[in-house]
Amino acid sequence: MTQAPAASRAVRRRPDREILGLAVPAFGALVAEPLFVMADSAIVGHLGTAQLAGLGIASALLTTAVSVFVFLAYATTAAVARRVGAGDLRAAIRQGVDGIWLALLLGAALIVVVLPTAPGLVDLFGASQTAAPYATTYLRISALGIPAMLVVLAATGVLRGLQDTRTPLYVAGAGFVANAALNAGLVYGADLGIAGSAWGTVIAQCGMAAVYLRVVVRGARRHGASLRPDSAGIRASAQAGVPLLVRTLSLRAVLMIATAVAARLGDADIAAHQIILSLWSLLAFALDAIAIAGQAIIGRYLGANDPQGAHEACRRMVQWGLVVGVVLGLLVLVTRPLFLPLFTSDAVVHRAALPALVLVAVSQPICGVVFVLDGVLMGAGDGPYLAWAMLLTLAVFAPVALFVPVLGGGLTALWAAMTLMMTVRLLTLWLRSRSGRWIVTGATR
Repeated sequence: MTQAPAASRAVRRRPDREILGLAVPAFGALVAEPLFVMADSAIVGHLGTAQLAGLGIASALLTTAVSVFVFLAYATTAAVARRVGAGDLRAAIRQGVDGIWLALLLGAALIVVVLPTAPGLVDLFGASQTAAPYATTYLRISALGIPAMLVVLAATGVLRGLQDTRTPLYVAGAGFVANAALNAGLVYGADLGIAGSAWGTVIAQCGMAAVYLRVVVRGARRHGASLRPDSAGIRASAQAGVPLLVRTLSLRAVLMIATAVAARLGDADIAAHQIILSLWSLLAFALDAIAIAGQAIIGRYLGANDPQGAHEACRRMVQWGLVVGVVLGLLVLVTRPLFLPLFTSDAVVHRAALPALVLVAVSQPICGVVFVLDGVLMGAGDGPYLAWAMLLTLAVFAPVALFVPVLGGGLTALWAAMTLMMTVRLLTLWLRSRSGRWIVTGATR
């Protein structure tokens, strides 16, 4: 009678070890990304509220410009993992090389677009006259690092697909330390102000890209994969990423609308929103660590024609996402009075942020399941469904958020709309996971 439960626990431990073996290092690497922004916010915040408000607007624009192409990591992870599952490492790495070439091309195009349009983009966000100059300065300088940022995304996807999340952890950790040191030195030591913060981030991102390129080039030579640009492969990588691009654009539109609404509520509200959004991003990337494991594991199982393994991994990762979400929510509730003084001493900003942080805490279990299911469907290559689901979510969120300044409620009402957005995402992703239509086996979907 006792053998069955013991056997069941043993079966559970195997996917748990696999999930944690990928998720724990991925957690460290993912957390480093919002920590870049948080370090900038902590350093720039002590220059003044106007500088922090400018950073909030510029970083939202910059993050949008880069994050719309996050498919360079996500689609590459799924495609590489499927080929790993099928036992073709040469094709897996070649797929990643195509993604890196695509990243360089997209990065160059973004520089051409962002540099001349930076003042107009800042004005579009409704920045105040005091915050706008700081936002424009930060945005223009940071745009020079966009190609490096996109290369980091693509190369990270290659390594994740190869079931390696440790190397991205080491690179991201070193990049965060370098970014923090450069920011502090250039902002205060060199007295460059907010421009120093931007230059520090650009230098750190370029260093990270150089390390990743060295790792990928070494792997390509080991397995005999070509490093030359291949127009057909680059075009195929771009086409595979289109649905995820639509999904990400819709998600970024949600965040841009939220920032634009906060900017119109006043400098104190946009400053508070920037701090909360930095924390929310940190929590999101922490939860997304399990989703990264999902992308790699699900892709590998489906490439190896093992739908049962994929289904079991999905079930366990959802359980992990829910538990981690509850823990993170409790941590936010307990630490929120201690968190805010790290960024600003402005009591008005504190009063605006504290009640909104309660909503952030309450929504974390929802976020935990959403990010996991998002990763599972990405690993399965179910991009078209993710695109339509996120478009629906945007259609629900936009009118609610845009009415916040009219109906009142301030920043707390805005983050209530954000919680509604995550609830809609939960419903759409849960329905898809229950249907089983995402399970398609083979080296390619």
